[in-house]
Amino acid sequence: MVFVIDSTISMDPYIERTREAIAKVYAQIAKENLGRQVKFGLVAFRSSTQAVPGLEYVTKMYADPNTVKDGADFLAKAADLKQAKVSSKSFNEDSYAGVMQAIDKVDWSPFGARYVVLITDAGALDGDDKLSGTGLNAEQVRIEASNPGVAIYTLHLKTAAGAKDHAKAEAQYQALSTYTGTNTSLYYPVDAGDLNAFGSKVDALASAITGQVKAAYMGDDAIGSAMNSKPAPAEQKMLDDAALIGHAMRLAYLGEKTGSQAPPVFQAWIADRDPIKQNVPTTDVRVLLTKSQLSDLSDVLKKILDAANEGMISPSEMFERLRSVAATMGTDPNQLKQNGTAKLSELGVLGEYLDDLPYHSEVLNLDEDTWKSWDGLAQEKFIRTLSTKLRHYQVYNADVDRWVPLAEGSDARDNVYPVPLEMMP
Repeated sequence: MVFVIDSTISMDPYIERTREAIAKVYAQIAKENLGRQVKFGLVAFRSSTQAVPGLEYVTKMYADPNTVKDGADFLAKAADLKQAKVSSKSFNEDSYAGVMQAIDKVDWSPFGARYVVLITDAGALDGDDKLSGTGLNAEQVRIEASNPGVAIYTLHLKTAAGAKDHAKAEAQYQALSTYTGTNTSLYYPVDAGDLNAFGSKVDALASAITGQVKAAYMGDDAIGSAMNSKPAPAEQKMLDDAALIGHAMRLAYLGEKTGSQAPPVFQAWIADRDPIKQNVPTTDVRVLLTKSQLSDLSDVLKKILDAANEGMISPSEMFERLRSVAATMGTDPNQLKQNGTAKLSELGVLGEYLDDLPYHSEVLNLDEDTWKSWDGLAQEKFIRTLSTKLRHYQVYNADVDRWVPLAEGSDARDNVYPVPLEMMP
């Protein structure tokens, strides 16, 4: 379990209470000889040091769970963590940078259960914010966390200072902390930033997950085993969620250890939603793209983005530019509709990537009349969405570990990347 904690001004009491909770758990771990089974880490985050050099760092790894020997070692590594001495430029902080450091810089492979616990009293810098260190939004960070199978808990301190930011921050962290495997939201607000309520939640969460590890290690059925302490009703939902996520992680761990795999190719049908809880998806759909295809897709998306930016100045200019793009890509100009109801899908600029996919593309369904009817905020939101997806394609391109060959000995240029369906334009 890696704690990712906001270390900006006002956070010292919560930092100290988190250390206290981990010290308690390590003491219990030592009593039960589980030191090799449970490890904690600690990452701190602030905001852009280019904007405010006095912040000293954007993110900092204080304790890597792979190198922490015991509770005393953890506390020694975390002893220097203090809140910042200066304020950030924005009330929002770079929460996503902190989470991404934990995801990217920790080797999660030795661990069967993988958790990040985000603690902050502020909203997150969105990917299109010039202060953002990642260029990613909540959904994209959640997708990156799903690659190593990390569940992200968020303890959101709803202090009075951030009252105007609470609604937006809650939406961000609800999206970030939805665990895809069970469609469970792991977002837990702490009203008024109450330190006692926060401490109870941290104690309960750390103890619950440790209890699951103990039960699994002893060969017991850990479902519900963390509930024996009769928690207060305020913590019950969090512990129920922890038990559910823990069960899902144990199944994944057992599948990995036994080498369980789906056939490389098969034809079948499947319900894409749980028959009872129809808001729960049963599949995680990926689109396999080669580097060349990903590059082409990025180029086309960049052209659409450039046209959209032009379209904010002159609405008719956007589709005129896209018709020119389509013509250069081989589409017969005479076949391109000149009226305002022609959708992007009819221009042929993205069809080969999205045709026949179980996916309704906001981009392809856009027509000129709809674009012109949108106000500036709606157009900006469309542009921001495309921009963050384009930046995420750069992450995929650089992610050397997840490019996979479709056949043994095949040309490396034919390797494919499993792009999540929701990350298609």
